[in-house]
Amino acid sequence: MWNRRVPMLVVAALGLAGCASQKPVLYARGGGTPPGGEQAIATCTNLAQAAGLDYSKGRIGRRAVENGAVGGAGGAVAGAIYGNAARGAAAGAAGGIAAGLVRGLFHHDSGPAPAYRAYVNRCLRDRGYSPVGWN
Repeated sequence: MWNRRVPMLVVAALGLAGCASQKPVLYARGGGTPPGGEQAIATCTNLAQAAGLDYSKGRIGRRAVENGAVGGAGGAVAGAIYGNAARGAAAGAAGGIAAGLVRGLFHHDSGPAPAYRAYVNRCLRDRGYSPVGWN
């Protein structure tokens, strides 16, 4: 029974690790957040989502594909050395894709997808706020 729970706990932990996200930082004289800034950020992020934009659209999948290509090339070379380039390429690609997916769950320093960030920044500027970055 315990053996069945371990994989579920690992998946849950990975899922929670992927929930951290950045939000806009608004310029305010004297520091802090300008009055109404938190509400404006919430409104603009909701509008971005309603427009069909996704905070992390395609980023994790793209990294997985990139890693799969690199892994496949490396696996093909190793396979050629040891006598089976096709098998080596397949194993390398599978390993690269798996590594890309796992890395994508933990690698969050790139912030939101460019279109999402641009939409939210524009929305905030239209409401009179000055976004200066994302944290």
